[in-house]
Amino acid sequence: MKKALFIGGTGTISTAITRKVAKDGEWELWLLNRGNRSDILPREVKVINADINDEEDVARKLEGTEWDCVCDFIGFVPAQVERDYRLFKGRTRQYMYISSASAYQKPVPSPWINEGTALANPYWQYSRDKIACEEFLMKKYREEGYPVTIIRPSHTYDERSVPLGVHGRNGSWQVLKRMLEGKPVIIHGDGTSLWTMTHNSDFAKGFTGLMGNPHAIGTAFQITNDETLTWNQIYTTIADVLGVELKPYYVASDYLAATSDYDLTGSLIGDKACSVIFDNTKLKRAVPGFTPSVRFEQGIRMTIENVLAHPSLQKEDPEFDAWCDRVIEALEEAKKKLQAAL
Repeated sequence: MKKALFIGGTGTISTAITRKVAKDGEWELWLLNRGNRSDILPREVKVINADINDEEDVARKLEGTEWDCVCDFIGFVPAQVERDYRLFKGRTRQYMYISSASAYQKPVPSPWINEGTALANPYWQYSRDKIACEEFLMKKYREEGYPVTIIRPSHTYDERSVPLGVHGRNGSWQVLKRMLEGKPVIIHGDGTSLWTMTHNSDFAKGFTGLMGNPHAIGTAFQITNDETLTWNQIYTTIADVLGVELKPYYVASDYLAATSDYDLTGSLIGDKACSVIFDNTKLKRAVPGFTPSVRFEQGIRMTIENVLAHPSLQKEDPEFDAWCDRVIEALEEAKKKLQAAL
């Protein structure tokens, strides 16, 4: 049986992949992590408890091992993929790296995005770090044949959190709470820009199809849903599932970025405020039969029902709530002053 090692394996994206690999039974799966969420793992999964940032300890624990596939789900900066290269050079037939679709060029020259779209993001350090990681890995592939596969997810969600454009540090619950309380909800821009939401179970289908796939070596793949939505559709669908009326309050993305410390310059102007339509043709050629099957209104209903059923997922954020009120109040005051001056 083929052997795979996941670095991480219990996050939004990786949990679904871990579950699918375990269920399919085609791989012997090992996870290397600190064991913080081991209780959610399928019993078939083996765990190596270690902190990947402690390279010396990890090297000892992996001594003598070889892998058919290694995937790092928690590599964000070049130093981390350089460490992985040292640990796994000559010891894996495939190294899969989770990059980000936010690495694609901003501003977007065209909303149609495929793997050939240039990588450049002057707005978000997170994205530039991902680009630098890709460049290091592809250089090692070109010069040494290091068997890298680059994966670029976009906005992927699971049953634990509702995906949104604007939220605070504690996640999306406060926005849902505002909806339930009949308060206005901030939507960036005018809500008509295009976006794609991908359920993590669909992402797992594409990802596992690339594991051990010879057509995946030395190249990059984006994995997203084929469904394109406006932000108005996204927020309206969430409100419909909650059974409430959506009261949108539209605010320009650059205004939001300038009046908060939530890094909205990167996450909005460098990502979510840009209209994008993802083309998954390359993935479908490499993984015949890949078809996303969870439409947003289906996936978000499962997520919201789960969040409402588990108070531990309802993390309130009074700081963000107050900021929303201040933004709305300031804009309403400015509107009144301009109207009075007419």
